[in-house]
Amino acid sequence: MMKKILIVLILMTVYFSASAQDKFTDPRDGNTYRTITVAGMVWMAENLKFMDKETTAHLFDNDPNNLNQYGVLYDWHTAVKVCPDGWHLPSGDEYHMLLDNAEVTDTKNMKSGPKTTDFQLAGMKSYEGVFTEMDESGYYWTSTEYNEGEAEFFSYLIMNGKSMVDISRKTDMPDIHGAEKTNKYSVRCVKNVR
Repeated sequence: MMKKILIVLILMTVYFSASAQDKFTDPRDGNTYRTITVAGMVWMAENLKFMDKETTAHLFDNDPNNLNQYGVLYDWHTAVKVCPDGWHLPSGDEYHMLLDNAEVTDTKNMKSGPKTTDFQLAGMKSYEGVFTEMDESGYYWTSTEYNEGEAEFFSYLIMNGKSMVDISRKTDMPDIHGAEKTNKYSVRCVKNVR
């Protein structure tokens, strides 16, 4: 009997936690994104999908069918200004905080809960113009700039069936290189703190 009560309580907790996730609708294009709150910060729980005539944005393999599942890929200069009003591109420190406080999953192994962030494995487009690694990795820009040509990035990879998370942080490894700013990576936005 106690076991049944415990199972019911667990199921109710999962249900209410999953349904407690909020949503944000981008007024620029009407796209709606799931959001999560981690350590007091509100994050988009999906890759940004914003595209307009003024924005340099790329769909994986230039295929419009990839928009809803994977979002859009941006170069760094576009990424730092593409988030909607009231939101911003997170810094490397903010990603580090997210990783310290959230359960990270990929969209192929979705879990629900108030502190779960699902990373869509949208791959990337290199500065050479080559699309690679769809469904194998997700690369995300941070707002942290290293120099005129490189910036910090966050990556979520699936290698040999296991997930790996990495932030190219000079604060952790002074000789590390960032990514070429002309690479095209995904963007997650964080709500500005008032």
